[in-house]
Amino acid sequence: MLKRIAPIANRLRSLAPRRQAQAPKSPRVRRLSVPAALVAEDRLNIPVNERALEECEADLIRERGRFLVRQERWGDLAHAMRQAEAQRDSTQGGLPSVDLLAFGARADVVESVEQALTSESADDENLLLDGVMGFEAALQDHQGDPMIALVVALTHIDLGWAWRGQGWPEATPPRHERRANAHFDRARTLLSRQCGATLQSPALLAAGCAARAGGSDGALAVADEYETLIDLAPENPRHMRALGNHMLPRWFGSYGALELEARRTAVRTQFMWGAGGYAWVYFDAIVLDAGACARVDVPFFLDGLRDILRARPDQEMVNLLTAFCCVALPGGAGGNDPGRDNRARIAAAADWLIRDHLTEIHPLIWAHASDRFVNNLHVRSSRQFASRGRADALRCLSALFADEIRQGQRVTFTPDGLRLEAL
Repeated sequence: MLKRIAPIANRLRSLAPRRQAQAPKSPRVRRLSVPAALVAEDRLNIPVNERALEECEADLIRERGRFLVRQERWGDLAHAMRQAEAQRDSTQGGLPSVDLLAFGARADVVESVEQALTSESADDENLLLDGVMGFEAALQDHQGDPMIALVVALTHIDLGWAWRGQGWPEATPPRHERRANAHFDRARTLLSRQCGATLQSPALLAAGCAARAGGSDGALAVADEYETLIDLAPENPRHMRALGNHMLPRWFGSYGALELEARRTAVRTQFMWGAGGYAWVYFDAIVLDAGACARVDVPFFLDGLRDILRARPDQEMVNLLTAFCCVALPGGAGGNDPGRDNRARIAAAADWLIRDHLTEIHPLIWAHASDRFVNNLHVRSSRQFASRGRADALRCLSALFADEIRQGQRVTFTPDGLRLEAL
């Protein structure tokens, strides 16, 4: 098998043999640090969590998946993925370990193709296909193991998006769209041979939903598949967010279908999220689509935000919801915005989120929010990306507390809550 992926490995600096000889070490967790350059002449003080435990934990699991594939230990990878899913292992922030293992396993191949498509190697057929064909051979060697099939299918989905880019099919060059569709078709074929519902596998079901991006299914079929997935893994809000995105008119649904599925999801997940299921389904949809924002039930959505925090009061979640209100949602506004009033009413929730719940900044969450949570975003420098997120967060906080700062007060965030002090 090693010969099958050697052309890919030889093109990646990170595959040096001395790095393959041992399992990855756990990254160091950087503790909270106060920003070196404080806003408003030292009148705004908030700890900045440069490297949250959640991010370190996720990196470690991803690197485990990458390591096992580099060592040709496909059986060990499949076993680790099955065990992680059976036990519903996840990071502190709720990222399923099976998804992270699969992400790391395919990272080298996907990164190589993405690099080729942005360089002079875009016509090198060997470079574009050798890696994924090696994965296909590994699947044959392991008699169609469901977890290996999942990795191969997800690789094809990622490569489909690499060919399509961030545009829509009609805006994609014909050759690129043909390649994208071929990868999406292959992913659907692989996943059709595995029954995620029968295997009780949220990962397989989620991959099946993601593979629909290359198809033309109706709203009902898509919604039914998401319903099965969400009912199997209601603790994972990413599935509800993906459902909302796919219910938009630009994909498979309509504004009426989006509203219906949001309410149905809220009822089915009420035991865990309260009204939060409604907010999760609309979460990305109202950022991406002004029409959806114009139609969302604002009081229901805001109740959902409060219930989400009751279920998950950790700072990762507080930062996600706050960055959504401060950065992602306003950033989705256009020149002629039919959702302007609803957007403003929801964005105003940032006030109580910050004053009542925020105790530290997580820069990467804010940076992703400023890009409207795009999943296939290429980050060239994680340090610069985090720095941008930190700057966005501090600007939002400075604007919120502008009156207090002008009145000569110092705004300090502590683990016990917000403190305002006269200078």
